[in-house]
Amino acid sequence: MLALPVLPVRHYGRLTEADDGDVLLSVSVGPAGEAVALWSAPADREALTSVTVQPGWASFPDARAARPATARITVHSPDAVQVVRIAEMPLAHATVQPLPNGRFLVVAARCRWRPEGPDRNALVYGTDGAVAAQYTFGDGIEGVHTTPSGHAWVGYFDEGVFGNYGWGGPGPEPVGSCGLARFDPSGEVDWRFPPDDVASIDDCYALNVVGETVWACYYSDFPVVKIDNGRVTAWRNDLAHGAKSIIVDDRRVGLAGGYRPHRDRLVIGVLSDGGLREVARYRLVLPDGQPLPDNVRIVGRGPDLHVFHGTDWYRTSLTDIPPA
Repeated sequence: MLALPVLPVRHYGRLTEADDGDVLLSVSVGPAGEAVALWSAPADREALTSVTVQPGWASFPDARAARPATARITVHSPDAVQVVRIAEMPLAHATVQPLPNGRFLVVAARCRWRPEGPDRNALVYGTDGAVAAQYTFGDGIEGVHTTPSGHAWVGYFDEGVFGNYGWGGPGPEPVGSCGLARFDPSGEVDWRFPPDDVASIDDCYALNVVGETVWACYYSDFPVVKIDNGRVTAWRNDLAHGAKSIIVDDRRVGLAGGYRPHRDRLVIGVLSDGGLREVARYRLVLPDGQPLPDNVRIVGRGPDLHVFHGTDWYRTSLTDIPPA
């Protein structure tokens, strides 16, 4: 098998903590390509990433923090830094996205249903760090992307689709049973992925929101789908099953990552005739040519692929790759 040509990502910036010694909990990318990071003090990290260990050492992420703890949100674009301080963060395993008017949406990946009511796992914070609103986005959240209008697109992994943590039994149908949903600025679902139009979503692996338009690639057949004004268009994908991120530029699509042997792969295809036609295939590497570390986080927004390793922020873009 021939070795793939390498495509170095370029160093774009560095995430700077709000307080000396802060540890990075999560990082995402906002509608304008800004990095949005969530931090805590080392003493609070365990509370905000708490897990429950069952007999036999099976580990399950908790839906709520072991105790409310201080946290910091920082925004990088890439050099300017905005900081919002939260006195008592109640959510565990959370990610942050920006909202209009300087607010932030903080969403926990897990959400329990109980007879007295489900967890409120989506909190809106103002610039003063106070909670302005709280909603239930459901369990099993794979990714969250907000839009310039303040909507939030949420993709779910399999437990959020089929049920766990009380959802689907004894509780109601999971919020994420459709695999992909849009929440309006008041926290209500105003669009759900329609399984009658295309293959249903079992696990939303890759999600990209460009303005108000959405692109996704999902298990099990990994089609590429575009959702524009509620209309779903799908293309067959035989090029890159298991892709974890998707980037788009006019008629080109880039599918990054995959199952273990392909975690650093980037496949570029052209949308045509109901399917993807391959035009290029690369292996992503660091600027010095070294392989991507195992624990990188890769996020697609528009044509840009953002790669985070620790506090280092790298980027590459379809716009940097000439059309074939």
